[in-house]
Amino acid sequence: MSFIIPFIILITVVVFIHEYGHYYFAKRYGVGVTDFSIGFGKEIFGFNDKSGTRWKFCIIPLGGYVKFFGDRNVFSQAEQAEILKKYNKNDQERLFTIKPLYQRALIVFGGPLANFLLAIVIFSCIYMFVGKDFTPAKIAQVSVDSPAEKAGLQKNDVIVAINDNKVLSIREVSTFINTASSNSIDITVLRNDSEIVFKTNSKFIESKDVFGNLVNKRIIGISIAPATSEINQKKLGPVTAIYYSIKEIWFVSKTTLSYVGSLILGQADTSQLGGPIKIAKISGQVAEFGLLAFISTIAYISISLGLINLFPIPLLDGGHLMFFLFEKILGRPLSQKTQEGFFRIGLFLLISLMVFTTFNDINTW
Repeated sequence: MSFIIPFIILITVVVFIHEYGHYYFAKRYGVGVTDFSIGFGKEIFGFNDKSGTRWKFCIIPLGGYVKFFGDRNVFSQAEQAEILKKYNKNDQERLFTIKPLYQRALIVFGGPLANFLLAIVIFSCIYMFVGKDFTPAKIAQVSVDSPAEKAGLQKNDVIVAINDNKVLSIREVSTFINTASSNSIDITVLRNDSEIVFKTNSKFIESKDVFGNLVNKRIIGISIAPATSEINQKKLGPVTAIYYSIKEIWFVSKTTLSYVGSLILGQADTSQLGGPIKIAKISGQVAEFGLLAFISTIAYISISLGLINLFPIPLLDGGHLMFFLFEKILGRPLSQKTQEGFFRIGLFLLISLMVFTTFNDINTW
């Protein structure tokens, strides 16, 4: 139960926000919404609002959906003439299929957009009311015969950048090293009032994270300490907080895309790829660290959900945006048969990914 309850709360929040993004733009452009579901399968409980939308929670809490009036699925738009014959003029105005292309695209994009906005709100609130760490990072020790020593890094060097990522906090050093896309890492340090760039290799070691889970950790052979006598935690104003929130989202997105690219090229560590079971485990472990850590995790999962849904894979939002691009180029929607062929490919890819990540999760439990 210590894992299940935090997982259900986390998934419910990020899925609700995602689906509400679709719902908001659908209602804005006059599209009828018949169902707003959190979860799949048999309905546990729900209610109808005054516009006729059924809001419901279902038994399998691994996603959600909104269903539009008259649509077999939420994004069906092919064979418009045949669909329109089934409805009178008033009902036709509520159909997703007849809306201008830009409106349909915004309705689809609304889900990922809502996830990114949720992350901005969470990070901004943390930076404004709790603060953001700006403690400079100093090298406290360089291990003998380590990649860092061979590269020329020294004790008391102050780290100012890693792979073009400016290091603003001691907490960012490990993050930037571990998310590097290659074994070669550029470390920029401040030494005797001069900035010097060192190119160092890295290596993986099996280690434990803060929760005690075994992970492959990338290291260069240094230990870090604050460059100042005390931790520099600053509460930011709204504009600055939003700026750093967007910057954090950009970093997470960039790192994720780099990792996916490495996966495609067969260069990434696939043992770190996880699915629902891993998310459930992490959510339970993070919840034990307190509310702030748990809310921060919601923000990071929300970014991941928004970004992954933009991948050009049929069945995901990005796949439907891809179809809209084809429609714009061709001047007409792809045929229903063609779309169904793409959907089968997308379903195969998603099921394969789910099986693989579940296998990984079980092995690393």
